[in-house]
Amino acid sequence: MTSQTSSTDRAARRLVLVTGPSGAGRSSALNVLEDAGFEAIDNLPLRLLPALLDRPGDAQSIALGIDPRNRDFSTEGVLELMGRLSAEPGWSAELLYLDCAPDVLLQRFSETRRRHPLAPADRPADGIAREQELLHPIRARADVLIDTTTLNVHELRAEVEQWFAPGGQRHLTVSVQSFSYKRGLPRGVDVVHDCRFLRNPYWVPELRSGDGRDAAVAAHVAGDKRYTDFAGKVLDLSLLLLPAYREEGKSHISIAFGCTGGQHRSVAMAEDHALRLAEQGWQVSIRHRELDRQHREGSKL
Repeated sequence: MTSQTSSTDRAARRLVLVTGPSGAGRSSALNVLEDAGFEAIDNLPLRLLPALLDRPGDAQSIALGIDPRNRDFSTEGVLELMGRLSAEPGWSAELLYLDCAPDVLLQRFSETRRRHPLAPADRPADGIAREQELLHPIRARADVLIDTTTLNVHELRAEVEQWFAPGGQRHLTVSVQSFSYKRGLPRGVDVVHDCRFLRNPYWVPELRSGDGRDAAVAAHVAGDKRYTDFAGKVLDLSLLLLPAYREEGKSHISIAFGCTGGQHRSVAMAEDHALRLAEQGWQVSIRHRELDRQHREGSKL
């Protein structure tokens, strides 16, 4: 891996053009950049890029995937575009080139049985040779060159994050949600905690109509003698696992708390856990599946 540019002023919005031979990892690199906060767009016709850059009030940096399948792709056009972008005020333009040895590219196409875009009716080896010849001048212009020949997907993520993630750090967003076991587990959940052993505000008439976001309901749940130990151990588990998930390359983790109705105990635990994680510096979103459903159904009445 090499870089041909010195450190630049990062106050400007970043525009990263991502290219390289088919099969070298362009899509994976775009996914990493998207996780790092870039707006990632693949195969946008180059003639539409000026309109994209002129959008008012948009402060997000952009990662744009380009390859010979772009409708108006040409080697000269990409080089000319990079020259124009370098002079564009308010933007810091960089070219990220993902390279790979031809024999490894051939192996990847053989394993996936995909057709090479430049050899739809020929041998993949012919398409690989044509594409590398076409891209050679662009490769020479690259600001950041990453050779993926020996990299797995986790190692590629680490390389891209080193160059383009703020501070070179991996990012992990955490979703905390509550749910009712009667309606089944939420889709895509990673970690589940069962709260049905905690004392239930449903059996207290004045608390029954409330939910776990209400102070009185949350206090009732927290009054269970097992609550403090349970909440503390769940927090310790999350603080142990989340950095490990982040190092593994995950960008999102969902933690769910369930109870019988999804209204009192699980909601109170989810609210408390999300607050504790946020206090530890984690980026957290929260959702209450059954309460959201009730709200949607009520709004239709």
